[in-house]
Amino acid sequence: MGKKLALNVLYNIGIMICLFTAYWGFEHARYEFLIGALFIGGVFIMLKMKLIKEVKQNIRN
Repeated sequence: MGKKLALNVLYNIGIMICLFTAYWGFEHARYEFLIGALFIGGVFIMLKMKLIKEVKQNIRN
């Protein structure tokens, strides 16, 4: 369970870095950074949702 907690923390940090990168890219008109950050942030969010579902399933059993 500790590994899943650490993975969740890493996903949160990755999402925050992607948000900051997307904001920076938008402010400086660097749209390649904006698109890349949004894509990677979406992947992190998808993986985090999968992890949450897995933890809920383990709690039920």
